[in-house]
Amino acid sequence: MQEETNIPRRDQEKTAGLISSFIDEKVKESQTSGVVIGLSGGLDSSTTAYLCAKTIKSDKILGIIMPTITTPSEDIEDAITVAEALGIEYEIIHVDDLIAPFKDLCIHTKDKGNIDHRDIANANLKARIRMMILYYHANDLNRLVVGTGNRTELLVGYFTKYGDGGVDILPIGDLYKTEVRLLASQIGVPLEIIKKPPTAGLWAGQTDEEELGIKYEILDRILYLLVDKNLDANEIAQKLKISTNEVLRIKMKVTNSQHKSEPAQSPRLME
Repeated sequence: MQEETNIPRRDQEKTAGLISSFIDEKVKESQTSGVVIGLSGGLDSSTTAYLCAKTIKSDKILGIIMPTITTPSEDIEDAITVAEALGIEYEIIHVDDLIAPFKDLCIHTKDKGNIDHRDIANANLKARIRMMILYYHANDLNRLVVGTGNRTELLVGYFTKYGDGGVDILPIGDLYKTEVRLLASQIGVPLEIIKKPPTAGLWAGQTDEEELGIKYEILDRILYLLVDKNLDANEIAQKLKISTNEVLRIKMKVTNSQHKSEPAQSPRLME
């Protein structure tokens, strides 16, 4: 039962080597001169930065820290700590002034019933502006934008389309969140970053697990059994001793978010 419900434990050294080879291969294929990465001070971005530094010379990596008024000061400090530990160049670009002009741009969602939609629009705007900043630097420097999304986020759509989902490569995109933690320990990411509650920093006090309504440890096991093992909701619920409705809720997230990871669709007009 234990083996059937838990994600198989990877050889972390081998995993780090495979990801490093992937990064090296993609930079060479693209004939670019390095990479640009957003540094948030969180687990995913820090782990990705460490993997890049394991592969590419430090002067070929640019880390960009993009705080807003809702970014905790410790996240900025942790992002700086990562950059300095790896010896990579970094910049701090505050994005609030870039967000401000959009505040009253859309006049169509001021009804009380649409307050939540405006909040989501503003949160996604932060991610999309950060994407533009990363690509502006990447284009100017002839580099790739390295994404920091993990498999858990990609499967349930916990990212902004054309925001943090707008990248060139995703080095940890095949690792579940709990696997990223294990790899981070292997490659030397600071413990305080590994232990920090995951957050996208899109509003004050926001955390991933609160927004998702589930702990990553359980979410990853559901996704593993649902996607990798192709079990039905009832089987998963029985194995994990949780409600079938909870499994179905996660399954719906996977189904409804598939458009985020696929190219825009066009109608078939061939006769």
